[in-house]
Amino acid sequence: MSFEAWTIFALFWVVFVTTPGPNAVNCITNGMHLSFPRAMVGVLAILTQAALFLLLSALGITALIAASPTGFFIAKLVGAGFLIYLGVRGWILAKRPVVVGDRPAKSVYLHALAVATINPKSVAGYLAAFSQFVQPGVPIWEQMAVIVPTALTITALSYTGFTLLGAGLGRAALGAVFNIWVRRVLAACFVIYGVLLGTSATPGRA
Repeated sequence: MSFEAWTIFALFWVVFVTTPGPNAVNCITNGMHLSFPRAMVGVLAILTQAALFLLLSALGITALIAASPTGFFIAKLVGAGFLIYLGVRGWILAKRPVVVGDRPAKSVYLHALAVATINPKSVAGYLAAFSQFVQPGVPIWEQMAVIVPTALTITALSYTGFTLLGAGLGRAALGAVFNIWVRRVLAACFVIYGVLLGTSATPGRA
């Protein structure tokens, strides 16, 4: 991959991971409710998902999933239901006092991994990256040696930033009315993402 191609890819990935979505909302929420070290376990889960999707994209599996209308439709509905559940639960719990605690790391990790994996932006983004930036005439693993470290570094920086933003909001609004509405806005975002995912067009369907 040439330096020019790498620069274009890096800029694309910056936009891809800094555009607010379910992962960003989850990182902000973790930052508000958990100690910072424990909230960063959620970022680790996102990096796990990113590494897996990069590998699957290189192998062409995500393209195969997106090309299967039935499989995509089922995954879409499951993902939509999960996001809506998170949103409704977050709205109901918004009035409870915020206590910065240490939810088990396993719970934080699996929750963040689930949100990251069902994120419809993930499949679209990875397919876009591989269709636009991978050069057919160059061995894929040589290109992956450049793409993977770049993507994971930018991803880590972005979601660490969202986690820090959540930590700042949590400290500034701890126990305040403002905090309730911040939490409700975040909960509403999950519901909106779920509805958008559930009603989005499915490949191969009219």
